[in-house]
Amino acid sequence: MAQKIVTIYTDDLTGEESQEAATHTFSLDGVAYEIDLGPDSYEQILTALSPFIGKGRKVGRLKSQGGAKRQGGSRTSSQDAAKIRAWAKEQGYNVNDRGRVSAEIREAYDKAN
Repeated sequence: MAQKIVTIYTDDLTGEESQEAATHTFSLDGVAYEIDLGPDSYEQILTALSPFIGKGRKVGRLKSQGGAKRQGGSRTSSQDAAKIRAWAKEQGYNVNDRGRVSAEIREAYDKAN
């Protein structure tokens, strides 16, 4: 017995089949969403979100679930964290020598630089 598996990619916005549809992840108010979009629909979401993305702050990347493609910023490097820690200590912040730098300190650093 032979078996054939067919994968059909569908744009979630239009419902149209597309070989070019890809999974995109975004979040709002702490809730992460995934959506499968073809190139035209992806362009629509970029156009709609671009004013907000342009004014927003990158806070890192969402963790991929199920091998979804990810868009956006990258995690802060250890060198960047060291710079932030040094700056924070100079400014009188209480910051640990190791581990994660708090969002409050990162935001203050971003505003100052």
